[in-house]
Amino acid sequence: MNNLAFVFPGQGSQFVGMLGEDQSAVAGTFDEASSVLGYDLWELVQQGPAEKLNQTEFTQPALLATSIALWRLTQDRGFDVPGVVAGHSLGEYSALVAAKVISFSDAVSLVQKRGQLMQTAVPNGVGGMAAVLGLDASIVNEICDHLSTTGVVEPANYNSPGQVVIAGENEALNAATIACKEAGAKRVIPLKVSAPFHCSLMRPAADRMQQALADVTFNRPQIKLLQNVDALYCDDTEMIRENLVKQMDSAVLWTDTIGKMSADGIVLVVECGPGKVLSGLTRRIDKTMSSLSISSQISLESIAEDFRL
Repeated sequence: MNNLAFVFPGQGSQFVGMLGEDQSAVAGTFDEASSVLGYDLWELVQQGPAEKLNQTEFTQPALLATSIALWRLTQDRGFDVPGVVAGHSLGEYSALVAAKVISFSDAVSLVQKRGQLMQTAVPNGVGGMAAVLGLDASIVNEICDHLSTTGVVEPANYNSPGQVVIAGENEALNAATIACKEAGAKRVIPLKVSAPFHCSLMRPAADRMQQALADVTFNRPQIKLLQNVDALYCDDTEMIRENLVKQMDSAVLWTDTIGKMSADGIVLVVECGPGKVLSGLTRRIDKTMSSLSISSQISLESIAEDFRL
């Protein structure tokens, strides 16, 4: 295994105008996605409206296509094939495509379905998510456990030391927000999301997603794959499929994912997709690792110069 990893971002990194510099280089990827979706994905990504792009059933295909367009460009440009791939939440589907576990067209269909199921699993206004900053994960866990009698509130993303996202029903989420602040959290920031993802409230969506995943052909990964639910490598196709079901109503173990890469000798983590969220998290998790972000064709060319490709 070489010492390079590629990681792919999830929801929250999208914005109108992603990849807008040169359509011709990415047109094939977006045309393929649009033919699956039945609408012009490139037009949505470039022109919005933002309100539509931010609806999860549209966000998920848009981010997948953007990440895979950039991934394909890195391979066309001669970048090394990484030793490991992983993705944060939705980004795991981009990692699956990069590792040739599933086809891009199947991934587009799956994430569209995933977005629809996640959006409808919980009625609007019933639940939400919040980022807890500056509080140890063990304390956040204890607070959520203590408030379980109030309603559903659970850790959803272990993003980095001192950053845990919680999700749940509004009453319990509000109580957890107060308790985290009283326990010493620097800030608790409500997230602008349409539903409480990665908690047990997503179980109905996970159950329905199981059938959608069963209808798709899975292959053994051609690049080592780390999955969200346990931060472990998996090359068994049925286990990969099962872990994707679990991922919908379980926490994303991103701190452990980057920690596993570091322990196994990865020294450079390249974020492939819009934004720089994962690059920032990598630096917080392990300061000995280097991180780069390929968020556009311009940044790709800049990095290619650094690699002398």
